[in-house]
Amino acid sequence: MIRASLISLLCLLLVPTHASARPVGPPVIIKKTQIRDLAAIRSSKVLRVLVNQSRNSSGEVQGEPIGVEYRRLQAFEKYLNGHARDGQKVSIKLIPKAKDQLLAALQRGEGDMVAPGELLDASAAHYVDATEPVVSHVPLVVVGVRGERSFKHPEQLSGRTLMLANGSAADEAIVQLNQKLALRKLPPVKIEWVDPSLAVEDVLEMVEAGIYHLTVVERPIAERWARVMPKLRIDRSVALSDPGDMNWYVRKDAVMLHATVDRFLETYEPPANQDVAFQKAYKDLYRVHYPLAREDRQRLEKLRPTLQRHADAQKMDWLDLAALAFKESALNPVAKGGSGATGLLQITPSAAQRVGVDNIHDVDGNVQAASKYLAMIRRKFFASPKINERERMAFTLAAYNLGPERVQAMRTEAKRQGLNPNQWFFQVERVAMEQVGMNVVSYVNSVNKYYLAYDQERSSLESPSSRKVAIRD
Repeated sequence: MIRASLISLLCLLLVPTHASARPVGPPVIIKKTQIRDLAAIRSSKVLRVLVNQSRNSSGEVQGEPIGVEYRRLQAFEKYLNGHARDGQKVSIKLIPKAKDQLLAALQRGEGDMVAPGELLDASAAHYVDATEPVVSHVPLVVVGVRGERSFKHPEQLSGRTLMLANGSAADEAIVQLNQKLALRKLPPVKIEWVDPSLAVEDVLEMVEAGIYHLTVVERPIAERWARVMPKLRIDRSVALSDPGDMNWYVRKDAVMLHATVDRFLETYEPPANQDVAFQKAYKDLYRVHYPLAREDRQRLEKLRPTLQRHADAQKMDWLDLAALAFKESALNPVAKGGSGATGLLQITPSAAQRVGVDNIHDVDGNVQAASKYLAMIRRKFFASPKINERERMAFTLAAYNLGPERVQAMRTEAKRQGLNPNQWFFQVERVAMEQVGMNVVSYVNSVNKYYLAYDQERSSLESPSSRKVAIRD
């Protein structure tokens, strides 16, 4: 009996440690701050709500809310103002942050409440209380693509890789599953944390495209996005953990705010039409495709020397050019677009002339013109060291699509709204969604996803021997 116990303990100790989400920013230092309870909030006339920056949770497109928390928060604002005294009406200010930064920001006093729109583990958070459930008994489900193998039992995930967005609630569930798999001498489930530029909805889109194979999300989120991504497959019978509750969160000392939120949530019912704007915004939007199919790989291999040569000349990553080319023309050098845009990278004659290139009708001239134009935009408008390289490329792509002056104006407006003007993803893009809709956001996101797809295959795309094997397979 003792021998069996020791063997079990040894198996648990030998479980491979799971990969943790990449850290964002410096370690959090919690400082004592003044608590703003309901009276102080009413006096200031502003309720600061920290929201998960994903579009699923808190997005708005040209005045129409598409985030699941948006309408609920609007209803809470109306509830607060319906119980106001002496005209002390309150307006809600949304403060978008990465999901894994929300509770720390609440602890630091950067907001009065957190509304994540997803399951959130608050067990390690100090001075934070969960409200009554916003949605009760929420299970995690495995999501893949139709036509590929489905799963009925958690053990069938042994040896598989799950792509998770930072802050995913599936992390602990997979740790516990791996402990059980170790006892049965089965390979663990692997977790791969995706790039911080991707939220849960982006991961789902990449699963639908076949770039990623599997992810795990909350069932309401999977079902919501499956309405606009019909190729998604939801494995509802795989119980990874006990269902949890989605909550809002407040500081422990904000007792009146906590009580008011609980009273509101006890009676709130979401409107039946709350997803109409969401479905309209995403129904006809461009969807990413799998960019590494056999024929596409062969096209890319032929174009690679030209893309690399001009990317190197402009101190760019050639895979950024490759991703843009796939989005603009599906790697077709003779593609024709609107407004005179032509070729692999859909550059216009006027843009090419700005950087001194006249012939954009052959591949070399087209790539030269586009790469020089992109480099000019980057150098002239987005060279600040406060912008990291992935964000710099995102701003450059947005400017390539909309015009640099317009994107600069959006950055100015983002700063006015309290957003980070040096971050496109989830920050300045919110202004773009308000002003011009989803098209430019979809454009930048699509190119970014193609870049990430190429980047994870960089070695095979750049190594001659590996490329031959990949193409032959």
